[in-house]
Amino acid sequence: MKNIWIEGIQGMGKSTLLNRIAEQIPALHVCREGDYSPVELAWCTWMTEEEYRQFECRYDSIREEIRRNTFREGSHFIVTYTKILTDIPGFHKEAEKYEIYSGRKSMQELEKIICSRYWNFSGTGYLFEASFFQNIVEDLMLFHLKSDEEILAFYRRLYEEIEKENFRMLYLYSDQVEETIDIIKKERCDDQGNDMWYSLMMKFLIQSPYGRQHGCQGFSDLIAHLRHRQSLELRIIEEVIGERAAIIPAKKWKMEEVLALVFEEDEDNGNL
Repeated sequence: MKNIWIEGIQGMGKSTLLNRIAEQIPALHVCREGDYSPVELAWCTWMTEEEYRQFECRYDSIREEIRRNTFREGSHFIVTYTKILTDIPGFHKEAEKYEIYSGRKSMQELEKIICSRYWNFSGTGYLFEASFFQNIVEDLMLFHLKSDEEILAFYRRLYEEIEKENFRMLYLYSDQVEETIDIIKKERCDDQGNDMWYSLMMKFLIQSPYGRQHGCQGFSDLIAHLRHRQSLELRIIEEVIGERAAIIPAKKWKMEEVLALVFEEDEDNGNL
């Protein structure tokens, strides 16, 4: 069975589609954001052994919980730290410092980590959420300030590391980005109606090197960025991935058509 990557900018319904596919094909190994994944490191640490041992010691009271959420890859330790529920002050904030994104690694280090993990991955039957585009493209655009051409070149190099015969991407697309983001801005609030998602998204954009360089301040800046990112990702699909990606209208897909795309042999570009 192929490995399936579900992609698309925020608000396109990636988690919903992933859950529906997982229900229909329970044999798939599902990797959501924050789960341990053989290819993606979002919401996970990337620690040396020394860093990991020191981290364990600092949080000795939850050492066993940390170990249950730790995966070793060679000389590095991956902790799915958002899975650890604790009220210890500063725990999650400190763990976040060991992520690879948000400019925490040099461009050379970032590419080496990502490409090596893809090179070492040979599994089949995986279902990945936002593991190929979202976090990588955001990091390259917002923190490393890479141009579209530089990002395309990165993906050409990365795609060379992939076993293409097992690769299938389902890309959720909408030409109504502003309307979509406005809806989820209202939906993703707490029980008291306080905004939870949008304020974090804006803070992330505004405080990034890209946001500071371009003077990003409000909703229109976020929409401009997401439109740009979507157009770039579609260009990567066209110029790099080609027939192994299918472009699907966000929130308007039919399950039977999605399943046909999952199981079809590589032919022409799929468009629902």
